[in-house]
Parts: sequence; structure tokens; C-alpha cells
Amino acid sequence: MPKIKAEFDNDQGEKISGLLELPDQTPRAYALFAHCFTCSKDIAAASRITRALTAHGIATLRFDFTGLGNSDGDFANTNFSSNLADLIAAAQFLYDDYEPPALLIGHSLGGAAVLAAAHEIESIKAVATIGAPASAKHVEHLFAASRAEIETGEAAVELGGRSFTIRRQFLEDIDRYASTEHIAKLGAALLVLHSPQDNTVNISEAAKIYEAARHPKSFISLDQADHLLSKRQDSEYVAGVIASWAARYVGLDESTFEASPGTAPAVASGSVVITERDKKFLRGIYTENHQLLGDEPKSVGGGDLGPNPYEFLLAALGTCTSMTIRMYANRKEIALDDIKISLSHSRIHAEDCEACESESGQVDVISREIELIGDLDDTTRQRLFQIADRCPVHKTLENEIKIESALIYKE
Repeated sequence: MPKIKAEFDNDQGEKISGLLELPDQTPRAYALFAHCFTCSKDIAAASRITRALTAHGIATLRFDFTGLGNSDGDFANTNFSSNLADLIAAAQFLYDDYEPPALLIGHSLGGAAVLAAAHEIESIKAVATIGAPASAKHVEHLFAASRAEIETGEAAVELGGRSFTIRRQFLEDIDRYASTEHIAKLGAALLVLHSPQDNTVNISEAAKIYEAARHPKSFISLDQADHLLSKRQDSEYVAGVIASWAARYVGLDESTFEASPGTAPAVASGSVVITERDKKFLRGIYTENHQLLGDEPKSVGGGDLGPNPYEFLLAALGTCTSMTIRMYANRKEIALDDIKISLSHSRIHAEDCEACESESGQVDVISREIELIGDLDDTTRQRLFQIADRCPVHKTLENEIKIESALIYKE
């Protein structure tokens, strides 16, 4: 199914990065997908849901909010109001270059955002929320331990294993969105999807949304699903439900829906499956719980929708190196604040390499620069630098490698 890189400006003139996924046939409708708080457009649930929606003929634009993913801007300067502005800018992009969106879908805080932005986008006929709080103010509990510090200016807050700077203006902004009055003014059909087992946003928030909304409104329980819909079958189920429900509101002919072929193959733990996404270089990369895209740059005929194979190779080594250093630092209680690994690949003539065993031909060289950030003495830095070579991927690349291939026949 075709994918188009989308770029448009927000109200501050910053570039917002998106991906528009199109069905093979003429789209029956256009939708906008808003991701969860501090997530990105490429989180597994977002990619799986949008891909499954295209199987139902719904073209879907997912994008990174300002300061996240591939979008420009500083996250510390953003707030819920800027998220709403980004949504409206995304809708305008579709309006200008394709068709006005008829369907809004929001996950977690993205759900609160679509509820607040729907009445600002005239073309919207249906809104679906997934694991969403009833208001933006719900997220303030994430900053409870740092609230006093934030109120004096700003604080670094750990969210999902990453550090984000939250400023006082963010708290002041979400205070403006504490009520649910805007939900009653939605002016569109509403579908609320929520898991009773959601430990991030309690299902009581779904009840608040449902009670505040006017008909037509519907509720679907996502039994046994987690907040991020990390299981492939849960996100695909959500996409199928949304597409079927939206049919009566956005002018779709439900009788023409085909059974979704699924957005990803089943993959065993520890394995990787690669599929063709087009007849050039675009490839789907699947693990048990994750999806990625591999591609080549436009300069060689690709679409530049993902890293190329050598970039994945470098990423594997760099990621493993960083993880190995961090594990050692944590175990030894070393005050290591951050790690930055930069890698590149090149080839040189063997005769120019003094430390290489080969004496002729070319030798592949991976250059790896390691920056260790923190109050560290030179002895500690050198020890951490040595530990980098213990990375399992590093060892694999330096070992003799044998690749065993088999040709599979399927009827």
C-alpha cells in the first residue's frame, strides 16, 4: 500500500513530519491519527492501526507532534494547546493537498486532543478515542513528584524511560482543559475504546467521556489489552472496529469492506521477518512485537521511508554498545548521565590497513565514536570505553560468521 512522506508547517512555522498511508484503491475517506503523550507516529499501535485502516479503504495521516519524532521544535516549549494547533494544521494539509478528513482517531492524550480539536475542524463526522483521558489535566499525575520544581520554572521528568523537560507553562495550559464541556459540543459521532486492564489511564476516564458526550456515541471494551496496544491482534481489532463503526458516519459502503489481511506476519520470539512493501527497495521489518521500515535514499531510486541496510547494521552495533555500557555503569553505580554513540561505515584497501589480516582487496571499516557524559574521572571513562567491546553484537561482527540459507516452497 502506498506511503507518502508528509511535511507541513505548524502555526509557529516549524516543520511537522507525517506519513500518509493510502489504500491501493481510491480512498473512501481520509482520517487523522493523533499519537499518545511523548510517543511518536511510529509507535507500533499507530502504525498497525493506520495500516489496517487502509485495508478498509481509509487513507490515514499520522504525524509527530511538535518536538517529538521527526518533527521540528522543542518539546519543552509545547503544551496541549500546541498539540491542538498541530492537529488543525494536519487537517489543513489534507484539505489543501488531498481531501478534508472525515475521521479523527486519538490514542491516550491524543484522544483527549481529538476530542478538543474536533469542533475546530468542520469536515469531521466521526471521532474515535483509544485509552483516552476525559481531559488533558489527567496527565498532571505523571509530574506529581516534580510538580513543586516545575512550578518554579521547569524540571526533567522521566516518562516511558526517557527524560523530558516540563515547564510551568505546560501545567498552566492543561489547567485550561480540565472540564469535559467541549465533549458535549463535539458535533460528530463518537466511539470510545478502552481496556478494563489499562493501568495508565483508568477506564473510569472512558466513562467520563461517554457520559459527557451526546448521541450518537458508542463504547467498546478492549478486554485484556494494555494501554499501548502492544499486541498486534489488539491494534488490528481496534482498526477493524473503527472502520466498521465509521462506515455509517463518513459515507463508507461497509458491504465493500474486505477482510483485513493483517498488518504484520506472526513472528517467533528472537526472529525477524522481512516482507516487500513495494517493487523497489521499501521493506517491512517485523519482530515479535515491533514493526519497522527499511528503504534506500531517493538518490538511488528508493523512497527514503526508512534506514538502509547498512544503517540498520550500524544501529544494531550502536544500540548494543550503549546498552552494554549502561548495564555496567548501573551495576557499578557509576554516575554516567548519558551516552552518545556515533557510527559510520566505509571500505579501505587492505594494504592501507596495518591492523588487518587481509593483505589484498578491500576491508570494511566501522568507525565508532563513544561520548560518555557525566562527572567521570579518566580511569572510569577508559574502563567504560573498554566495556564497549563486550557488546554481543560487537563480538558477533568480529567473529567468523556463517550464514545458512534455505529456499522455502509454499503452494
